[in-house]
Amino acid sequence: MAETKQQVIALGHLAVSMLRDGMGALETDDTDLASRVREKKKELSDQVNLLEEEMYRLIALYQPVAKDMRMIACSLRVISSSERIGRYGKDIANVVLNTASDTRFPHLITGLSLPLMADQVISMINDSLEAYETEDLDLVASHSERDDDVDALRHTIFRDAITYMMEDPRTITKCTNYLMIARYLERCGDHACKIAEKVHYMVTGDHIDIR
Repeated sequence: MAETKQQVIALGHLAVSMLRDGMGALETDDTDLASRVREKKKELSDQVNLLEEEMYRLIALYQPVAKDMRMIACSLRVISSSERIGRYGKDIANVVLNTASDTRFPHLITGLSLPLMADQVISMINDSLEAYETEDLDLVASHSERDDDVDALRHTIFRDAITYMMEDPRTITKCTNYLMIARYLERCGDHACKIAEKVHYMVTGDHIDIR
């Protein structure tokens, strides 16, 4: 089970790398990096399938109870959330590839604070994964407040994007894509919170709800 847990952690880091590199490609218009992110999708899916099967095998063979069973439940959440996070990274890469010919308004991405939002979300995910690995709940103790900050950033990005589009309709396509990416990032933050909830359950046996 300890070996399988390390494989789940590796899957989480793969997903984070896809999200981080997807955002990096977006900030720099790097289509090569975006293509590499998209190519990782099969590796992500393959690892998810293998690890899910391994979790079910552990349940069938060893009939775990108490904390061992909670660890498996938590691991299944990490696997599921990692798949979604990695897919959002792939979706961001697709935006880069689909809009590469439009080099207008390079200031929009920073003007809309998307890199800041991505940094905050990736930090939350990394802390959730580290808490899963180390069982240190202090790493996720402030996730509710951090998630509120991410939500507030999304609302700010929405308002600012509307302003850009009203002032210059030529920005509508880019702003629409960036609003979609802000939604992806918000969902990734939600997945970080879901992992944190399961980590708390794994360690203490108590359920919490991070809102």
